[in-house]
Amino acid sequence: MKKLITLIGLALSMSACSDNEVGDVSLGVFTTKDIKLDALTDPIVTGVTCHISSIEANLDLSDPSDSSISCRQTGEITAEMIAQIDKSDSGEVVFKKSKSIFFKNMKVRRIFDAESQTLMYLSYSTKETSGSYKHSLSTVPLWGTAAYPKRVID
Repeated sequence: MKKLITLIGLALSMSACSDNEVGDVSLGVFTTKDIKLDALTDPIVTGVTCHISSIEANLDLSDPSDSSISCRQTGEITAEMIAQIDKSDSGEVVFKKSKSIFFKNMKVRRIFDAESQTLMYLSYSTKETSGSYKHSLSTVPLWGTAAYPKRVID
């Protein structure tokens, strides 16, 4: 019985509001599931804000893996910021949120596409659900920013 109370307490604490939460939409009177909206400012490229929606199932031990992401330029993006980011093919994790007491997480990874001068933000679940890893992609082009490389015409 004590273990059950502990598990329920953990589940309830996971459903608490995050510091990044900017919206909460109930899915109805007869469900304990809500759509949570989080805002994330990229910690290095501070001129980018991403909004992430995901479902939280209060009183469940695991949240659904579905999520959606939309990222936009909301401030200055400089060449110095781009110089600091991980430019490997897998990029780097800029946000992580627990979706289960069983080690399932939702992560947002920033990946730089040097050829198109675009930042890609990939939101994904770390556990397979129904034969698929749920994911969503948003891009922020550097065109028109201080970070876009100037081409010299001969």
